[in-house]
Amino acid sequence: MSASDPATILVFDSGLGGLTVFREVAVARPDARLVYVADDAAFPYGDLAEDALIARVSAVLGAAIAEHAPDLVVVACNTASTLALAALRARFTVPFVGTVPAIKPACARSTSQRVAVLGTRATVSREYTRALIREFAGGCEIVLAGSPRLAAFAEAELAGEPVADAQIAAEIVPCFVATQGRRTDIVVLACTHYPLLIARFRQVAPWPVEWLDPAPAIARRVADLLHERPAAGSPPPPPDIAFTSGRRPSPKLAAALAGYGFQTAAKPDPGRFDSAAPSP
Repeated sequence: MSASDPATILVFDSGLGGLTVFREVAVARPDARLVYVADDAAFPYGDLAEDALIARVSAVLGAAIAEHAPDLVVVACNTASTLALAALRARFTVPFVGTVPAIKPACARSTSQRVAVLGTRATVSREYTRALIREFAGGCEIVLAGSPRLAAFAEAELAGEPVADAQIAAEIVPCFVATQGRRTDIVVLACTHYPLLIARFRQVAPWPVEWLDPAPAIARRVADLLHERPAAGSPPPPPDIAFTSGRRPSPKLAAALAGYGFQTAAKPDPGRFDSAAPSP
């Protein structure tokens, strides 16, 4: 690869939530060749045992790295990042940017000193998340809200099949705490799927809060790590997307993906990752 070729950035998630990060990365480095890999054959990751998840992520990313030779990989999944980043960095030489709950900036910005962390059950139960709270919460009171359903709701929303307001409201209500004259003013979105639902969250929330999306900060980190890689002399190719299940997106989902720059629906290729990835 010559210096005039576009930098290649691989964005990885268990499903399509990582598109919220992909979108910001595309803005930060519009000259880059972008590849998105959705490990939807194993979605949701919260259902996997920790050892199985680490093995799965390492194997699927190993296959994707071998195929695409990226200059940088973004693990756009909190669950995978909190468990597998160390193993990935030990195995591969390519730089990795992970996604972890944005507890430090949330506590720095909170006026009420009441912050909620809204994630999957797996993410909010991790020792990694609790270590972030111990290190960065300061005087903030943190509420951990683990949802078993919101990631699937976000996938449905993207595919043009939104769920009812009451279902969304039931999942976010634990975030909202009001006692002793103080109430939650920031909700950390600790799953990359959740920014897909921000408009819905705002509609059904008991009161206005800031919904803290980590994607812009992740994109800035990507830009920093690739700052020595100049923009390519020619426009990059259209972004590529692959599903480990080999599925073909529905027409509604294909239309949504077009909004992220994917010109054609992903082609089914069920054997693409099978030799590398253990069964979920």
